[in-house]
Amino acid sequence: MRRIGLLSDTHGFIHERIFTFFDQVDEIWHAGDFGNIETADRLAEFKPLRGVYGNIDGQDVRVVHPMHQRFKCEEVDVWMTHIGGYPGRYERYVTPEIYRKPPNLFISGHSHILKVIFDHKLNCLHMNPGAAGYKGFHKVCTAMRFVIVGKDIRDLEVWEFPRHEAVPRE
Repeated sequence: MRRIGLLSDTHGFIHERIFTFFDQVDEIWHAGDFGNIETADRLAEFKPLRGVYGNIDGQDVRVVHPMHQRFKCEEVDVWMTHIGGYPGRYERYVTPEIYRKPPNLFISGHSHILKVIFDHKLNCLHMNPGAAGYKGFHKVCTAMRFVIVGKDIRDLEVWEFPRHEAVPRE
């Protein structure tokens, strides 16, 4: 059994409440747009971290975190990338591989919109954790946690926090 904390689009900011939400997870997965390497390092100091770089991330992040990660967690084939699209509308650079060899779990960020969608055509669960940082058009900061046991992905919980309460005061 692995307990996973999933977030994306922190854009250089991590609210302290996320550490409480992720307190019992075994590892954290970040689906891109860390914002800076310090944000990635802060998460990695708290729990083991897997991440991919996003479109706003500089070389400091890109040297450490790849564009794509494809790995096994328990018996689940996971593919994580930042800009991946959604079932039926995958990004062009994802499309050939996802149809050739679909993962069991496809994770992307970028949209700032939390979504969990099952792709019946590919027999694949898609997750986008939304945006955990305060920069962007979203009104609510979000993240997820879930459990993987063997081939099962279950016990999904969502963390929500009003974005306006997350903005640092000068």
